[in-house]
Amino acid sequence: MAPVLGCIADDFTGATDLANMLVRGGLRTIQLLGVPKSDSHIPDVDAIVIALKSRTIEPEIAISQSLQSLEWLQKFGTQQFFFKYCSTFDSTDEGNIGPVTEALMKALDVDFTIACPAFPETGRTIFKGHLFVGDALLSDTHMNSHPLTPMTESNLVTVLNKQTTLNVGLVQYDKIEAGLEPLRNSFDALKKTGVSIAITDSITDNHLYTLGEAIADFKLITGGSGIAIGLPNNYQNANLVRLTKEASKLEPVTGLSLVLAGSCSDATLSQVEKFSKNNPSFKLDPVELDLRPAIIEEAIEWANLRMGQGPVLIYASAASNEVKSIQEKIGSERAGSLIENAMGSIAKALVDSGVRRLVVAGGETAGAVVGALGISSLQIGEQIDPGVPGTITVEDPKIALALKSGNFGEVDFFQKALDTMP
Repeated sequence: MAPVLGCIADDFTGATDLANMLVRGGLRTIQLLGVPKSDSHIPDVDAIVIALKSRTIEPEIAISQSLQSLEWLQKFGTQQFFFKYCSTFDSTDEGNIGPVTEALMKALDVDFTIACPAFPETGRTIFKGHLFVGDALLSDTHMNSHPLTPMTESNLVTVLNKQTTLNVGLVQYDKIEAGLEPLRNSFDALKKTGVSIAITDSITDNHLYTLGEAIADFKLITGGSGIAIGLPNNYQNANLVRLTKEASKLEPVTGLSLVLAGSCSDATLSQVEKFSKNNPSFKLDPVELDLRPAIIEEAIEWANLRMGQGPVLIYASAASNEVKSIQEKIGSERAGSLIENAMGSIAKALVDSGVRRLVVAGGETAGAVVGALGISSLQIGEQIDPGVPGTITVEDPKIALALKSGNFGEVDFFQKALDTMP
């Protein structure tokens, strides 16, 4: 049977997050990294998730990569499509959420869709169009000083209206609380007023299940991974798939262990601090790296001397005041590219040395690492923490991977990931 769901994600960890949700729901899922080649082969699966690195690139390039991915998915006869972005709606006034959504709608001849980044399990909720992280408005969190996508506005209707020529509206939680038919009527009412994209409130998982049922016949869905919890039952009810508890079973992988962290989120900073107390750690400084590239070789040598005794951590995570100082000295783009290139080079060298169990924190870092390793597809396993599953590469050598969005995971995530991965 053809895959019933085709997904396009704007970063690597976000793609893994979505794949995790689909596997938890019983869908056999594979994750592909980058725009697939025309002759790319996939096994018999229910869902395909294509991981792009398009969140912060030029909108025109993000659109091109997304449309290429869509065209590739369409050749399988996929029935529903999903554009996945972060549960904190990471973007700028230019995009890329709005531009990519608009391009996909045009390509699929769709005149209405939703935008729902809510993920209550991880504290991301939407109330009257405003995105909350825990009890705080998005604009009152560390995301307001994100180095690439500072989120200083919490009203998602306002944010998305700046990114698209289409009209953006809102479906409030009371319409969702009222049930399936009132919700569908709200969609119809918005369409009649010329709205093409609806931000949908969501405070609980029950709201997401109701939304999932209401969008069963939508050609295109956009949102965070949370909205995916309501999709698997739709496909089973339509006799399109047979959900299975075996979807997350993976073969075990043995070898040396490594943790790489490039995210500067509060969650990752806490995880770095916790892991460093009991394991060797090496910090990369972008300013020093700019002056002395040989630090990369020093980090590789340092790790090779220690990995035989247990897992090691190499990180560039830094507090916001330190990040600001670095950006003032060499610029945010230069700092980001230096760390990404360094992490990719380090990962490649240490995998060549026998690393087979790898934890990566940060979407940009994950993209750089899997690119350097030439990984093109992943099998998705059991959840480690909400939003993060264990995975293994489809290609040889088999590598167990945990690709973590910067904001996700408990404080002990790094050790838990190494203990939980196949």
